[in-house]
Amino acid sequence: MGHSRYGQHLLVGLALVLLSAVVAAQRGGGGNNTPIASLKGAAVPQRPDLARYVADQQSLIVLGKALFWDVQVGSDGRTACATCHFHAGADHRLTNEIAGPATATAPVRPNTTLAIGDFPFHAFANPNDNGSAATRERREVVGSAGIVKRTFVDVADNSARDVGADTGSPGLFSLGGLKVRQVTSRNAPSVINAVFNLRNFWDGRANNIFNAATPFGPADARAHVLFAAGGALSPEVVRLGGSSLASQAVGPALNALEMSFDGRAWTHLGRKMLSRAPLAGQNVAGDDSVLGPTANIEGTGLRPEVSYADLIRASFQAAYWSSPAVIDVDGRVIVDAGEPIRPGEFSQMAYNFGLFFGLAVQAYESTLISDDTPADRFLSGDSGALTAVQQQGLNEFRNGGSQCTQCHQGPELSAAGITTASRGNALDPRAVGFFRTGVSAIEDDPGAAGLDAFGAPLFPAAPGGRGNGAFKSPGLRNVELTGPYFHTGGAATLEQVLEFYARNGDVPGGGNLGPGIGNIRLNQQERGQIVEFLKALTDDRVRYERAPFDQPALCVPVGYAENPPGVLPPDASTGGTAAADSWALVPAVGQRGNAAPLQTFAELLSGVGRDGSRAHTLLHPCVP
Repeated sequence: MGHSRYGQHLLVGLALVLLSAVVAAQRGGGGNNTPIASLKGAAVPQRPDLARYVADQQSLIVLGKALFWDVQVGSDGRTACATCHFHAGADHRLTNEIAGPATATAPVRPNTTLAIGDFPFHAFANPNDNGSAATRERREVVGSAGIVKRTFVDVADNSARDVGADTGSPGLFSLGGLKVRQVTSRNAPSVINAVFNLRNFWDGRANNIFNAATPFGPADARAHVLFAAGGALSPEVVRLGGSSLASQAVGPALNALEMSFDGRAWTHLGRKMLSRAPLAGQNVAGDDSVLGPTANIEGTGLRPEVSYADLIRASFQAAYWSSPAVIDVDGRVIVDAGEPIRPGEFSQMAYNFGLFFGLAVQAYESTLISDDTPADRFLSGDSGALTAVQQQGLNEFRNGGSQCTQCHQGPELSAAGITTASRGNALDPRAVGFFRTGVSAIEDDPGAAGLDAFGAPLFPAAPGGRGNGAFKSPGLRNVELTGPYFHTGGAATLEQVLEFYARNGDVPGGGNLGPGIGNIRLNQQERGQIVEFLKALTDDRVRYERAPFDQPALCVPVGYAENPPGVLPPDASTGGTAAADSWALVPAVGQRGNAAPLQTFAELLSGVGRDGSRAHTLLHPCVP
């Protein structure tokens, strides 16, 4: 059942898609080698009908940044969106970050610490020949530590931790008889510049049309929002175009591996967060570029008078939060006016929390645009912005032998970008920037051939099964800082990435190579030049976490202390069923940034920066 506005929303969304298709056809799309260009001045996606929901964009950004960094969003009260995206928008941890491939049924030993000798995950007797003898063949992936597996029972008002139950076996994630944090089966991509992706997640399941609750856009036909008018509440179907980031944002928050106890709904998360002080327990810099004016400089979080309810009221139209009715989890009115006191009772504001969360996080992430790299300045006409070697690397990147621009083109440096993806055939993943690159065996991870939450293909009827084993082409800005690389995290350095392409992939069998990948011709000198060009794609604002890339403090879990090996300390807050995490501090940073640059993944592996010359070395303990 949908609100009468549904037809208007759908028509607007369809009009946007059709217009985009015409524009894309005129410009050329994925695989058409749209010339690479500066990101400076690139248009940020516009969202038709956004004003129907949003009252104030700046307040929305404040709300989004608070929610993105707030560990209270996690069912354990300790896991934020930022937990997997705190370092140049990506993850930067070494311990308890390994999982089996997406189709794995056998466990990988938890709490393993990665070492420089583990990379690359595929190695050959002749590094330039993928047909030579394999000297290392690891099918694991470097993912991100999520949440301990538990079943959701209820929220506890005024508590950051949800009530959960231990039901069933811990699955693949236990050690020494204790549960440990589950690990995702893909490497965390950076959220910086993700606003320019037509579809987000490695497999593209974050649809460009936002439905206010799940990543799957129009495939999810349900009405997830209640609209107040004339003293009554009506269900409303949301279809907001240009909003893949919002579709992505609502995925992890309720995912039973990443952030949520299994079975939690948006109503539950909304009721909890509305009872919590924003960023309680986390330091916020007084000169934070977004949160500074509301920061509690005498304590933690935001000022006591600033609540999530206040931020929602300032950000959104009253029709989506103003009803005094008390409703149940299915949106049925229990009483016309009152306060949700008993379990299973919610306000309209809590019920619509998925809408608020998705649009707010999208608004914040849309500010994370890194367009001031040396390469961007050079492509904008500053001939002195690149060294001679970097210019040669740019030339090699663009020439026919490297084939780089088959997948990395346009201002986004991605064939999956909003200006580069061809929308002529949305059923074909290759037309929207998803390719087979021979990183992993198709049977290990179906990629774009996966299914949505309703059992339907993400790319229905993809021609010739092109979605099978295909993954999104990522943008390349700040790639120097976002290792490990690929959807598997199987390469630690840019040099290993270029070596991978020089041998035309690691697992080329079974048609596992997209256009151009099997014809790459790169010698050692050319690879080195391209690496230098890739380093020129780093924005110093990201490198030093200057605005808009500053952030609140964050405690991140960095594995477990084993003493002796295989024996872990129990976490009393779980009743002793789970292991107690070790924690490392990511300090709060204001808009002027850090004195030290961010550490690269290779530097983390080798210990460079432990003397304080790098940021995010994860050496300083903290208490969450």
